[in-house]
Amino acid sequence: MIIESKDNKKIKYINKLRNNKYMDEEKKFIIEGYHLIEEALKAGILIETISVSDTDYNVPNTLVSESVMKHISTLPSSSQIIGICKFIQDKKIGNRVIILDNVQDPGNVGTIIRSAKAFNFDTVVLSNDTVNKYNEKLIRSTQGMLFNTNVITKNIHDIINELKDNNYLICTTDVNNGKHPSTIDNNKLAVIVGNEGTGVSDDINDLADMHIYIPTNNNVESLNVAVAASIIMYEINKE
Repeated sequence: MIIESKDNKKIKYINKLRNNKYMDEEKKFIIEGYHLIEEALKAGILIETISVSDTDYNVPNTLVSESVMKHISTLPSSSQIIGICKFIQDKKIGNRVIILDNVQDPGNVGTIIRSAKAFNFDTVVLSNDTVNKYNEKLIRSTQGMLFNTNVITKNIHDIINELKDNNYLICTTDVNNGKHPSTIDNNKLAVIVGNEGTGVSDDINDLADMHIYIPTNNNVESLNVAVAASIIMYEINKE
């Protein structure tokens, strides 16, 4: 049976799952496209698929018409398949952590998650006011790396205090009084990067043990937060 009505109960449910509150209640989120479906399947979080043609991912599949798929897809060119996934379980915090303080752009957060995976930072912590980790643009920008990286959302003050109690070196970015990231030599480390417009908030900056600065020429006042975070993680990782 192919669903051809936008008012179908299943279609309404999928659209509701795009609401953060309902998503949190259901502990499920939406992905689109074959690549993300395959990555979610590998990670063991794929629950169900909705597609315009028969598929076999060993999970229940619902067939829908092209017009219904266009209605429920958020991509400029509608996808051929949508997946429903269960929330990813938080894992134990590793020795190298990057913390995001009120970072709002999902593309920036997704890039930081990919870079964290590439440069051996084992945990990404999102403050409560950072964009939701199940934001669909964020997920797409990670290219599925979200499913294989320990990304957790916590109160930023609580996590910093927890890390301090466990002897982590806490670093924030500071264009005025920072040290080059390559000078950092510590086995347990947390780097904090801040909001696109305002940077790391003053009260968080005050909790840092040291500050990091990326030297640039005088033509550029500051770097995009995802670029800066990636450079910092690269420099720390290569030591």
